[in-house]
Amino acid sequence: MISFPKDKINILLLENIHENAFNLFKNDGFSVKLMKDAYTEEDLCEAIKDVHVLGIRSKTNVTAKVFENAHKLLTIGCFCIGTNQVDLSTSEKKGIPVFNAPYSNTRSVAELVMAEIIFLARKTGDQSRDAHNGKWNKIANGCFEVRGKTLGIIGYGHIGSQVSILAESFGMKVIFYDIQTKLPLGNAHPAESYDEVLKNSDFLTLHVPESPDTVNLLGAKEISTLKKGSYILNLSRGRVVDIDALAAAIKSGHIAGAGIDVFPEEPKSNKDPFVSPLQNLPNVILTPHIGGSTEEAQRNIGLEVANKLLRYVNNGSTSFAVNFPNVELPLLKDNYRILNVHKNQPGFLRDINKIVSDVGANISTQFLSTTADIGYLIMDVNKKLGDQVKDEIIKNPLSIKTRILY
Repeated sequence: MISFPKDKINILLLENIHENAFNLFKNDGFSVKLMKDAYTEEDLCEAIKDVHVLGIRSKTNVTAKVFENAHKLLTIGCFCIGTNQVDLSTSEKKGIPVFNAPYSNTRSVAELVMAEIIFLARKTGDQSRDAHNGKWNKIANGCFEVRGKTLGIIGYGHIGSQVSILAESFGMKVIFYDIQTKLPLGNAHPAESYDEVLKNSDFLTLHVPESPDTVNLLGAKEISTLKKGSYILNLSRGRVVDIDALAAAIKSGHIAGAGIDVFPEEPKSNKDPFVSPLQNLPNVILTPHIGGSTEEAQRNIGLEVANKLLRYVNNGSTSFAVNFPNVELPLLKDNYRILNVHKNQPGFLRDINKIVSDVGANISTQFLSTTADIGYLIMDVNKKLGDQVKDEIIKNPLSIKTRILY
């Protein structure tokens, strides 16, 4: 039951999204284009004009300017955890839900955190580089077991809690801080403050989203609060750690090592150069944003986000959308579905019910949910509706976007 031929619905997948997402769309009859690299704002403004569904990862930014050119866009899928690369406010007001994958790569990131903790404790990165360069530097000085050490976790969500479980299996003590109350797993101890974690951690790992509150969450002041000889790991967002302050602390010897996977400025593609103040510093592991880059994680992300997008396009479900009212109704046999996004102001539901009633249709089910700015309505009726009904709904000054599924 569709309102528009599926082979006319264009899906653009950027940044080498896993092929299982491509196959899901293709097998469902959609027109799909899979591209290897991210798009610049200028390129995306041009490409988006004929796109109905956009899939991106972390490097493509969907700005307000892009949305100005997105006349056909129905929905966006972020094939990753974060959604800060999308202007969510503009997307919501234009009636475009955004979906992501908050769960699928948690294990991959958590495993890399643990690997880097052990490598930093043993200075393995430096030892490996020396061996490659023909230098035999067998030492024990400054190398430690992680058993018995304290791991501080900032952000005890899906990834932070997974790291907690793995760290305890290595015999580490775990303390954590989160702005929301979280149930500790195992023997992890919730700290009363951010400072408490900083002062008591041998290793500090950050797992927070990017927001105005988390930019430079770990700055010069916070780094100086950490124990001398402690280690820092950031596999969350690039602007969470003040990189210049971290580099200075490593050079001074206050910080014994760091594992950094995300950066304030990252190359758009593998062909572009990478520059960081942390390059060539002792006991620093730099990785190119690969925390979730495993076959398992990318396969799971591809399936998770593609299925959310398919449910939205095919039946209007917005369950798990990050910027939209979450609405889902099972499809009713021999009914026709109206999907509408409108400004959240009084009177719209009355108006749309009258439009449907005037054509002699009976409303079988309807569900309306709102945010501060918009309302999202799913309505099933027992009579086939034509373009006239859709046109009448579109004419309503509060209406933003309407689809009818036949």
